[in-house]
Amino acid sequence: MVSQKIKEKLSLLPKQPGCYQMKNSQGQIIYVGKAKNLFNRVHSYFSGSHDAKTQRLVADIADFEYIVVSSEIESLLLEINLIKKYEPRYNIMLKDDKSYPYIKLTSEKYPRLIITRKVNRRSGKYFGPYPNVTAANETKRLLDRLYPLRKCHTLPNRVCLYYHIGQCLAPCVNDIPVATYQNMAEDITRFLNGGYQDVKKVLKEKMLNEAEQLHFEKAKEFRDQIRHIETVMEKQKIIFNDLDDRDVFGYAIDKGWMCVQVFFMRQGKLIERAASMFPFYQEPEEDFLTFIGQFYSHQNHIKPKEVLIPDHVDQELVEQMLGITVIQPQRGRKKDLVNMAIKNGQIALKEKFALIERDEKRTVGAVEQLGEALDMPAPRRIETFDNSNIQGADPVSAMVVFEDGRPKKSDYRKYRVKTVNGPDDYATMKEVVRRRYSRLLKEGAVLPDLILIDGGKGQLSAAIDVLENEFGLYIPVCGLAKDDKHRTAQLVAGDPPVFVSLARNSQAFYLLQRIQDEVHRFAITFHRQVHQKEMLHSVLDDIPGIGKQRKQALLRTFGSIKKIREASSETLQNAGLPQKIAETVRKYLDSST
Repeated sequence: MVSQKIKEKLSLLPKQPGCYQMKNSQGQIIYVGKAKNLFNRVHSYFSGSHDAKTQRLVADIADFEYIVVSSEIESLLLEINLIKKYEPRYNIMLKDDKSYPYIKLTSEKYPRLIITRKVNRRSGKYFGPYPNVTAANETKRLLDRLYPLRKCHTLPNRVCLYYHIGQCLAPCVNDIPVATYQNMAEDITRFLNGGYQDVKKVLKEKMLNEAEQLHFEKAKEFRDQIRHIETVMEKQKIIFNDLDDRDVFGYAIDKGWMCVQVFFMRQGKLIERAASMFPFYQEPEEDFLTFIGQFYSHQNHIKPKEVLIPDHVDQELVEQMLGITVIQPQRGRKKDLVNMAIKNGQIALKEKFALIERDEKRTVGAVEQLGEALDMPAPRRIETFDNSNIQGADPVSAMVVFEDGRPKKSDYRKYRVKTVNGPDDYATMKEVVRRRYSRLLKEGAVLPDLILIDGGKGQLSAAIDVLENEFGLYIPVCGLAKDDKHRTAQLVAGDPPVFVSLARNSQAFYLLQRIQDEVHRFAITFHRQVHQKEMLHSVLDDIPGIGKQRKQALLRTFGSIKKIREASSETLQNAGLPQKIAETVRKYLDSST
């Protein structure tokens, strides 16, 4: 059902281009889209029939905002910026911020050749990208063999191993003319721009010359370098003789999902491809435009000389957005490349769709199933707590977060229990829940849709007591009870607690098992770390000015804490401690005996 608030706002929407931001019940932006006509586009979400994934989006919408712009290109650019800023849950095109490596020739006095994923054009020349990092490393190793550029980030005061193996001229100790490095930099630039055949020709002449003079070892070195060039560079089929850099885009759609294939052509050669697969909620052509914009702005890719796109996409809009030549080939080899990208997208969707559907059932589908069992909306964000201690010693607690049925490890939290003495699970649960949600309320952060407690009725009641009576929060809370073999057995909910019926072969039950196993693993690992640290703790760790290195030095010198206690301030100074630190150690040990 569409709320009255949304109905009123829908009637006020302008029939102009702009961007809209869908929000959930907590005011969090969950989706950003663009439209030529805001009235028609936003209305379409709340009318007619939709596929399952769009129904999930609409079910989460509690409010929306919009920004009116003056043109379609402005709405496209604004959409890209908003997605980058808010990273909404349902805009998952390039959310992983994946970037590809480049080979960089630095612009220093004595340049270096490095592999990098960060692009700063003012600091050197970039060649790539190389979606396959192995290809980038192989090419760099080849160039290291051919051109002895320096390898050190800062010049040392003596030669290193690279000098001895002939891969550095050692400008750190030798007076190497700057022109020598400039010549090598020019050769490397020509090499990576397709001129490696000239290098190969020169090396062949040198090999023959050395062989004629019976310098067979030297001739063998040149022969090996030629073979490396053939292995690394010539295994790539030349597609075009113009040696231009271009990116080729194609996409395919099926059942509400899109697969975009990008072919990277550098110096006329097809060096690699990249594929991205994601659900789309707008018209396919519009989401494809958003993808291209994100591809070059979000991933820091260097734009090539030209981009090839399918013929049913708005070419003029892409050119305005990218500021480079955009071609929609109608025939010939460029058209074949675009068709090949589209075909690869179709094949990828066909092969992967079964896996995607299976993953949907295990994650989002399981969350929806769990919501039905608890008679509540699907709990998109679930926070789960577990305690761990050894007979009350070193008590800790841990919290894991699952969003849409998947672990979100960046939101995991660890807690060292501060106010509870002895093995009191109920008091520990109260302390940790109190600390967690007092912080979220103070920061105005997003609250979970469901809280799970790894434990039975006692721990469940303790958590509910803190949430409702101390904070006035009425978030659904459930307990995860285990059987005698420490396996997930029952889901307990409510106050007074009741058992929730879940089929043991249901995806919701399997999800609960994964959550319980994960929070138990996280809590146990943290407890072991804390327990081990406490076992290794000594009185020296509490003394100001005594760090890890000084502690180890004292123990090596004296052999034990007892001998250190017996040592005078002068003896401690002779062991390497400064006078003030030695006196501090002496005073602390005297006061602690």
